[in-house]
Amino acid sequence: MIRVDKAMLIAPMAIFGLTGAGLLFYFLGSDHDGPFHDNLLPELIGFCIEGFFLVGLLTLIQNSRERARRKELWQSLRGSLRGILSNLDIAFLPPNAEPTPTTRLESDVSIVSRFMREMQSIQIELPDMLALKQESIETLSLARDLVPVAAQLSASHMRWWIAVVNSMRKLSTAQSRDEVEHNLYRLLENVREFDRLSY
Repeated sequence: MIRVDKAMLIAPMAIFGLTGAGLLFYFLGSDHDGPFHDNLLPELIGFCIEGFFLVGLLTLIQNSRERARRKELWQSLRGSLRGILSNLDIAFLPPNAEPTPTTRLESDVSIVSRFMREMQSIQIELPDMLALKQESIETLSLARDLVPVAAQLSASHMRWWIAVVNSMRKLSTAQSRDEVEHNLYRLLENVREFDRLSY
């Protein structure tokens, strides 16, 4: 649908541009005089130039709005993971350190890779594991409901978001430390792949 809309804007832009250029070359290279050459032809050239820039402006506005809309969709998806990422941040927090700001947890995609590295070297304490499991239970329903939102971005976004939801479901039912750690790591892997698609 987006490609069709872009084509509908680019096609008139090309028509206006090519027609205007053709008329301009005809006007400059023609030695004919008369009402058409002296009055109507310059007006047609001006009309084509105005149409070219007007359609170009509309294309820029549409692209800007579409990008803003896609960013909002992406942020709503990433925002739903805030609780899990916040709990992970607290689990890996050094003594006397400040937690990562919420806005950064929602928008900084490098944090997921950082958590994956820390999981390989730091063992999560049992209370933090229970908090992560509880958070995944509470977030699972919302994450499922957001699958259609991911589909609005692209089929690839939807596939990785479904993988995120599936990892979250397994994390919410994990019964041992190994299961929690394995499914948590898988969840982070899937979030990282989702982030790589951007918006």
